[in-house]
Amino acid sequence: MTFMKPLLGAAAVLAMTTGTLLAEPALIYDLGGKFDKSFNEAAYTGAERWAKENGATYREIEMQSEAQREQALRRFAEAGANPIVMTGFSFASVLEEVAPDYPDTKFALIDMVVDQPNVRSVVFNEHEGSYLVGMLAAMASKTGTVGFIGGMDIPLIRKFACGYSQGAKAANADVTVIENMTGTTPAAWNDPVKGSELTKAQISQGADVIYAAAGGTGVGVLQTAADEGILSIGVDSNQNYMHPGKVLTSMVKRVDNAVEEAMAQGTELETGFNVMGLANDGVGYAVDEHNKDLITDEMKAAVEEAKAKIIAGEIKVHDYMSDSSCPSS
Repeated sequence: MTFMKPLLGAAAVLAMTTGTLLAEPALIYDLGGKFDKSFNEAAYTGAERWAKENGATYREIEMQSEAQREQALRRFAEAGANPIVMTGFSFASVLEEVAPDYPDTKFALIDMVVDQPNVRSVVFNEHEGSYLVGMLAAMASKTGTVGFIGGMDIPLIRKFACGYSQGAKAANADVTVIENMTGTTPAAWNDPVKGSELTKAQISQGADVIYAAAGGTGVGVLQTAADEGILSIGVDSNQNYMHPGKVLTSMVKRVDNAVEEAMAQGTELETGFNVMGLANDGVGYAVDEHNKDLITDEMKAAVEEAKAKIIAGEIKVHDYMSDSSCPSS
């Protein structure tokens, strides 16, 4: 019980102390915080939408350390939460061990694949959405140099970078793409100061549009880009509102839809492998009142044409997760 009180909400503690096993869903956020304005917050948005539409409640926990992953999973399962949704690839190895111990509990893992009969694995074609925002970056750039700042240096983030570079060079074969990663540990997801430093370094090399795929670190990228008078590109959630007129677009990754759907299916959650890409609106680019003046009709037409060709299979966007030799680097 000493673990549950500081980590879980009062409803979860009550359920444990009374011995009541409620089939409420649970959501475990990855490191970086629930309100990172990016990946985790997209998950929160989906959970909240489900709760409000159904007059229901769910349990949640924000990870503070790697050690809590297995503890949180087991405690939620023992408390009767079902399904249990996790955000982030780092849950994969733990879930491989935990899922077989709770065969009657359904689990949904976002951003990695775990092959267990009671697990739904949801992955996204981030490279497809990144290709489109790469095109927009190249078309909006006045210097012919665009940048990419990733979070933790892992294949998943390289997947974003590769698609972005390929799209940029499809729009302008002569464009220069500068690429930096924030770090090699999970701390890279929540370091806006380092994000700011990398942004300034890329600006000094001529970049005038920078795409941040770095979780909470991206907040520093977008802020510094706005302060320095260049454009940025947000990720996961629609971040256009953060600096109206300064964020060219956001590569939206519908983590919110994945979470909402998992909670809606509840204990009847359909398990297996799920891919969300352009074809099923799993990824895309955001145009709204905050950035509509930055994207011309010509830019949008070019991107929509490319989108249709990607869906039709006429344009092949390189998937770094399948082949680490990114041809556009």
